[in-house]
Amino acid sequence: MDLRWSLLGLAAFALFVKITRSKDRPASPNNKNNMDLSKPQVGASSSSSSSSSSSSTHSFTHDVFLSFRGPDTRNNFTGHLYRNLVQEGINTFIDNDLTRGEDITKELLDVIEGSRISIVVFSANYASSKCCLDELVKIFQCKESKQQIVYPIFYKIDPSETRYQKGQVGEAIAHLSKYKGNSEKVESWKAALQQVASLYGWQIKDGGHEANVIDEIVKEISTKIMKCTPLNVAKYPVGIESRVDDICKQYLNVGQDNPHMVGIWGIGGIGKSTLAKAVFNSISHEFEHSCFLRNVREESFSYGGLVKLQNIFLSKIIERNPPKVNNVDEGITVLKQKLSQKKVLLVLDDVNHLDQLRALAGGCDWFGQRSRIIITTRDTNLLSAHTVNYSIYEVKELNHQEALELFNVNAFKGNKCMDDFFELATNVIRYAKGIPLVLEVLGSDLCSKDKDEWKDALEYYNKYPNQDVQQTLKRSYEGLEDRMKEVFLHIVCFFKGYKEGSVIHVLQRCDLNPKYALRVLVEKALIKIEKYNRIWMHDLLEDMGKEIVRQESRDEIGQRSRLWLYEDVREVLEENKGTDKIKGIVLRREEMYRGDIKLNRGSFTNLKNLQIFIADSNDDHNKILCGEGVDYFPNKLRVLDLNGFSHMGGPCTNSLGEGLKNMRYLKYIKLWDCYGLTRIPDLSGLTSLEYLYLSDWHDLVEVHPSVGRLDKLVVLKLICCFKLHMFQERINMKSLETLNLHWSSLKFFPEIEGDMKSLNRLDLSRTDIKELPSSVGNLTGLKSLSLYECDSLRDIPSSIFYELQCLEKLDLRKCSNLVTFPTKSESLPPPPVFSTNLTSRLQVHLNDCKRLEEISEFPREIDGLYAWDCQSLERISKLSKILGGKDSKMFSELDLIRCERLCDNLARGVVSEVEVDKRLFHLAQKRNKMTEESTGKADKLTALLTLFFSCAKSEEFQVQFPASAPIPNWFTCRQDVNWDAKWLINKEHEFCIEIPQNSNWDNKGLALCIQLSSLRATLFVYINGIKFDEKSMSDDVWVHYIPFVTVIRRLSECGMPPPDMFRVMFRTENIAVYLGKPLWGSWGVHLIEDLEGEGR
Repeated sequence: MDLRWSLLGLAAFALFVKITRSKDRPASPNNKNNMDLSKPQVGASSSSSSSSSSSSTHSFTHDVFLSFRGPDTRNNFTGHLYRNLVQEGINTFIDNDLTRGEDITKELLDVIEGSRISIVVFSANYASSKCCLDELVKIFQCKESKQQIVYPIFYKIDPSETRYQKGQVGEAIAHLSKYKGNSEKVESWKAALQQVASLYGWQIKDGGHEANVIDEIVKEISTKIMKCTPLNVAKYPVGIESRVDDICKQYLNVGQDNPHMVGIWGIGGIGKSTLAKAVFNSISHEFEHSCFLRNVREESFSYGGLVKLQNIFLSKIIERNPPKVNNVDEGITVLKQKLSQKKVLLVLDDVNHLDQLRALAGGCDWFGQRSRIIITTRDTNLLSAHTVNYSIYEVKELNHQEALELFNVNAFKGNKCMDDFFELATNVIRYAKGIPLVLEVLGSDLCSKDKDEWKDALEYYNKYPNQDVQQTLKRSYEGLEDRMKEVFLHIVCFFKGYKEGSVIHVLQRCDLNPKYALRVLVEKALIKIEKYNRIWMHDLLEDMGKEIVRQESRDEIGQRSRLWLYEDVREVLEENKGTDKIKGIVLRREEMYRGDIKLNRGSFTNLKNLQIFIADSNDDHNKILCGEGVDYFPNKLRVLDLNGFSHMGGPCTNSLGEGLKNMRYLKYIKLWDCYGLTRIPDLSGLTSLEYLYLSDWHDLVEVHPSVGRLDKLVVLKLICCFKLHMFQERINMKSLETLNLHWSSLKFFPEIEGDMKSLNRLDLSRTDIKELPSSVGNLTGLKSLSLYECDSLRDIPSSIFYELQCLEKLDLRKCSNLVTFPTKSESLPPPPVFSTNLTSRLQVHLNDCKRLEEISEFPREIDGLYAWDCQSLERISKLSKILGGKDSKMFSELDLIRCERLCDNLARGVVSEVEVDKRLFHLAQKRNKMTEESTGKADKLTALLTLFFSCAKSEEFQVQFPASAPIPNWFTCRQDVNWDAKWLINKEHEFCIEIPQNSNWDNKGLALCIQLSSLRATLFVYINGIKFDEKSMSDDVWVHYIPFVTVIRRLSECGMPPPDMFRVMFRTENIAVYLGKPLWGSWGVHLIEDLEGEGR
């Protein structure tokens, strides 16, 4: 009778652990890792040691190695077992061809190492053979190092004799122990015998049915081999090893206890499944159970669906009599019950719906400790929705060398690319853009073809993408909702490479919810948002999308939904071949280079559903030409954007007028570089218009009054319309947010009727405007006002700013006739009560106002004042107040570069000892004279620093001003450097300042100071390793005061405690020189509290 046995007595097992020092854990009734004793297993538990991808799939020479005592079983049981294994197709080694001696041979040791499974047949005389015992020791070494599976069969011998070395086994060991030099071997033999007795196997007693046992063994071995057989990864697994290593080391962390999910994400054909199979092969041996469910997307919709997949999964984790489930909900319950105590590796390949994850791997809490779940998908949103947020591996394209290698093995059958084909092969690789699927398909397609056939094939690929590739890539597209498909095809045909904001701007007008759609397309790896927020997609995805549009009608261009090629557009519009199928026409600049497009009265007659018409020309010769006068645009048109639109018959006062009447859906008009159009027509019928942008209208002289009454208009730009002298007399546009009249001949700004609180940006730069009407105060939401280079502007009354509480930026640069700013009004209104909810302070830019003499009081607190190169400036009211002790708050930023007159006046004000606290100046001047000869320049710098330091309280500020003296010696720390122009490279200067113990931080801080001469550089400031500032400097002095409380707060935000020392480092980069002058720099750091303390 044949009996299954299980001898796992705790005492004996503890002895086994002690002798072998194994990491295996004993099975006990209370151990959650208890083994299922109903089947043979490798051991009591899986090894807990972690591994990376270096423990990759082992290369086996044999499936099974048979270890036995020849005289006992070769011609009976072992011979029959061998024959049945071979008949089953199992590659089994038996030592018939090796001469058996006293010592085991190297050849036999190599065979054992190369075997996946070892079957040890213990018979009465097995332990009497030194060679058999050496085999057994080697087998258990391989079990430990190579995870070899070991099955014992006790043939007409009791397993306890092996465990305790009793009976014939004990006698044999005792006999071998008598020989000298065997003591170490004997100990290893004993340990191996104890180990094998602790494993599950089979026992055959006298009179047992050997044939039945052999059938059971073969079935078990066949199942185990099937389970352990590695998945076929790829014929040529190029670039796989490094990627497997990345995933295993950085994402899977196999040795960590908690169950963990990892996503593998990328576009179709990029190699997600291939990579997942390679990872599976690499680590599956470390898990009790492993399951790779391929093509989940397809299988879940085939017969049986998710229930079939659940049953497959159950059969992988319960090998003996797995339960069968009948519906998804039942499957979820059973899986959770069966998985909770098991260490499982599960791969879900090609998942595209959350229901699939919920049915097969609902959460990490389903699985036992150290389980790993790998999910491959094209949809990163799916992973996020399943809380796989921080372990998502994006599969990148192959690099050039990897792509070349993969292509060569497919196109040249592993041979090196011939020189004659190198350029052609490079073109194919460039076309494939590193996608493995494309390289394999095209390489196989081109294999064995000559050069002419290669050239023809490449030309064909560019015109008609390969169908196998297309079908793979198309799967992601087919899974999109209809409106998502519309957005995707718009991007494919029109907007690849455009900035994200511009695309959103256009597609919002088509009611397509582009912000959401773009996010979905990114998550599904169909597009990327690249540098500078430009939309990018793989060329093959672009080809796939365009092929979808071409397939709408192969022969009739007018039956397609989108047109983007010059010849196609020219044919449709000039020959009136359009139909109501066309939704969009976009000619990019590279297409408009091919020639003009001549519109006629019938060009748009049949384009009933056209929503987008865009043409971008940047060439004086290639334009959209209106010959007879376009009197019809499609009523459903949403976006009209033409760069280069002209009337062929000379000036036309009514072009576009008839065509734009009653277009109630039109939301976006952008017309650039237009000739022959003298006026903007009546637009009162454009009741939905939100965006009107007219630029470089060379003949425009008149704007119809209806423009000022477009209630939904949000953006209005009339830019570079040089002949436009008048815009509107009055406007009241409730929705308008941006008004830009840059570089026109506008002399007067219209009166504002009512409260236009939506307007936040007004640009009147480079106009001929002379003054602003008092009604500008009605723009209560205005944040930015630009009057840059308005040469006719002389007065800006302070009264108009009393109502502009939201103003953040006022740009008056290069206003050459501005003398005083702001101009005092004869009768001022009561001081305004400003809201405490203002989020931004006001910045005033007055750079290069050559005639500006005074900056008087302003109704608002100015945060930043920039007066660079105001050479006539003599007085700033706020600084005068600081000199007189009537104000102590400095501008947050003050730029006085090249304001020599003002700085001289300020220095004299300090030296006169009339206004600012003279003790500070005299003390600084005294210390300066003690260390160096005082000069006028040094006194001037000391005076200005004294003035600015007198404001050093609790708020941070920066000042730049002209000075030619080095930083004074009374600074706490300083350093001067003279440079040779040849020696200039990036420089670092570091200062350490100890902080007095028990220091009071209030109203104290660090003053950083830099002086450069004949140099221009970018300056970086670090305090205790944290970057505090970055500044461009040129031939001036820069002072930055930072209160201690600010430094402490910034350091705290970076996780650093309050310091007992400040390490201030200045780093200068991108250094340029002004030749012909001495080159030097001066750096300093000053503790403000020191100077004040000594002055008391």
